[in-house]
Amino acid sequence: MRFGWKRRWRNRVLLGFMSGAVGLWLWVRLPLPAEVTAQPAGDGLVLVDRYGEVLRSTRAADGSRQRWLSIEAIDPDLLRAFLVTEDRRFYQHRGVDPRGLARAIRQNVLAGRVVSGASTITMQVARLLGYGRRTWLGKAVQVLYALRLDHQLSKRVILEQYLNRVPLGEAAVGVEAAAQLYFGISARELSLGQAAALAGLASAPGRVNPLRDPRGSARRRDLVLAALSAVGGESTTILERAREEPVVAEGREGTPFLAPHFTTWVLSRLDSLAGTVATSIDAGLQRQVESEVRYTTVAMRQFGADQAAAVVLDNRTGEVLAWVGSPDFAAARGGQVDMVVSPRQPGSTLKPFLYGLAFDRGFTPASILADVATVYPTASGPYAPRNYDRRYRGPVRAREALASSFNVPAVELASKIGVAPFLGLMRRAGFHSLSAGAEHYGLGLALGNGEVTLLELANGYRALANGGSWRPVAWRVAPPGASRGEATRVISPQAAAQVLDILADPIARVPGFGVATPLEFPFRAAAKTGTSRHFTDNWAVATTERFTVAVWVGNFNGRPMDGVSGVTGAGPLLQRVVLVTASRHPPGRLTLPGEAGLIAKQVCLLSGLQAASGCPAYTEWFQPGTLPGPDTWFSSAGVTLPPEYLEWAGRELTGNAVAGSGAMRVSRDPAVTSFRITSIRDGDRFRFVPGVDSAFATVGLRAAPEGPGGVRWFVDGAPHSGGRWRLVPGTHRIRARSGGASDQVTIDVLP
Repeated sequence: MRFGWKRRWRNRVLLGFMSGAVGLWLWVRLPLPAEVTAQPAGDGLVLVDRYGEVLRSTRAADGSRQRWLSIEAIDPDLLRAFLVTEDRRFYQHRGVDPRGLARAIRQNVLAGRVVSGASTITMQVARLLGYGRRTWLGKAVQVLYALRLDHQLSKRVILEQYLNRVPLGEAAVGVEAAAQLYFGISARELSLGQAAALAGLASAPGRVNPLRDPRGSARRRDLVLAALSAVGGESTTILERAREEPVVAEGREGTPFLAPHFTTWVLSRLDSLAGTVATSIDAGLQRQVESEVRYTTVAMRQFGADQAAAVVLDNRTGEVLAWVGSPDFAAARGGQVDMVVSPRQPGSTLKPFLYGLAFDRGFTPASILADVATVYPTASGPYAPRNYDRRYRGPVRAREALASSFNVPAVELASKIGVAPFLGLMRRAGFHSLSAGAEHYGLGLALGNGEVTLLELANGYRALANGGSWRPVAWRVAPPGASRGEATRVISPQAAAQVLDILADPIARVPGFGVATPLEFPFRAAAKTGTSRHFTDNWAVATTERFTVAVWVGNFNGRPMDGVSGVTGAGPLLQRVVLVTASRHPPGRLTLPGEAGLIAKQVCLLSGLQAASGCPAYTEWFQPGTLPGPDTWFSSAGVTLPPEYLEWAGRELTGNAVAGSGAMRVSRDPAVTSFRITSIRDGDRFRFVPGVDSAFATVGLRAAPEGPGGVRWFVDGAPHSGGRWRLVPGTHRIRARSGGASDQVTIDVLP
């Protein structure tokens, strides 16, 4: 009897064991739900710049920051750091490590509470998937699911699930989100020290992370490095270097938030707020432009201007390289106003499009326009335009009228061409903010009385740089050969080349702005400024072959500035932004007039007709079929101009250092003029612009009138060739010689 009872008990135990084994065998083979290995549907969105730097991220629906990254893309140092820290026998066990489990049971029994979980990475994945909590019963559930996961999933998949689901502090879920949060880079490219720092967070992400406790995070990082050293594979030198790394990137204060106005604009255009989206922004350039905008508002505050904005476009692709809508996005008053896309009156910056239209309709840069007091009858009453300086200059060439931004000739041109055709051209050039009819704007459209956005203005000038062909702006980096949007012909390539040549001509700019302006650069660029009525808005825009920059200075509330024009207000900001852009994106070479099929011809300064003896002549560029007829008046009348006029003409029309920009040279006897340096004055002092590469700190070298042999330049006694001289700290003597005449100035360049 006694032995029969034992036999029945043993059979029952064996049956129970076999039933349990069969049940476990069936359990581990049950198909896993599809959502177990699927990427979370609630993944947030991260916007990165053209080089992969994080600009901004949004959280998932549960409030977490989660970025999924395949295990093949994760840095190998990060894989080793987590394995040595969380589960050294990951590739040896079947989801549950018996050694670790036995050790943990012993420690927990002795302590009377759970002090060690012995959780393998597979068990942690089970918990992260929602199977089992941090209790004895929960641990048993995790063991069962770990066995099932290990049986049905490869080690690679399990490890990928773990590294993308593990919490690492500050609501960062997964190594990619944590790497971006703490270091501003992807988990694809972590250093050994950074990898160890992230691995050290896994055991206590809520208490110790680099943002909350840098010292504690460093201690945990060092423990991970010590564990890596114990298993071998890294030299002492490499480990020591890793211990010296910071546990959080310099300047990191949490989630990145760069180019806030741009990213806000992009978010409003996305259908899905999940995944990683690469944008066209250059984060390095963005920071520099933001700095220049802030500097401008500080410098202009004394003149009543508190706000500024800027945008930079790549001319070939239309991609936005930098976008600054206000000096401080976080400012309580007006910080989130985005002047890049807020319509305001652009002043004279629209004139180049009017002149481009005129050049396609038979006018030429040599055409004579009337700069005289004129009253135009309109539906709303008489309209009498005035120039900025309240002066009238009589007959002026179109080149000079555009470059010097005279208002009266522009209105005359608009009256001859018609406002409706001009408005139609502006809409083809992407100025969709001009939505009213031609009668609403009237002739004042030539002076910018319609509201446009800074982005529209930049892209319109980009069309000029692209031969008069307009395409939409792009905010993503498209692969080579991809479509950039349908092209719209605004003006002919020849008219665009004429406009650009005028806007790049510093000599034609002299009558309106003087010799020294911020619109000159150490490379060929076409630039224009604009000022709205009552000095409310300052605009400036410049375009090169490769990029276009447009800036705005003023006040969001429309408060007028204290007599600040586009040259004095927005001009300096434009120059600095152009220079910092050129330091990162080569400006290229703006198309020369001859390359666009234009014809060079000597014409008379006064009549705009082909030059005749007795009339001061200069070289102008014409479209085929628009060459003017000969000027017979001077030769037939035998007119002799006074020496004072010839000297003025020489000062205004010679010395252009920009190649192919329509430099005008007067035909005259040099003996009756006074040779002098015109681009700089004796005693001038120069200072380097902070943050701008010194390679772009140059000064133009121009003198007039030139003798037959041209001008020879000497800097501190040494011959110098070229139209510009690169500034060097110190006191310098600059001498110019032409024929038998010479002039010398002394300047100081501050360090």
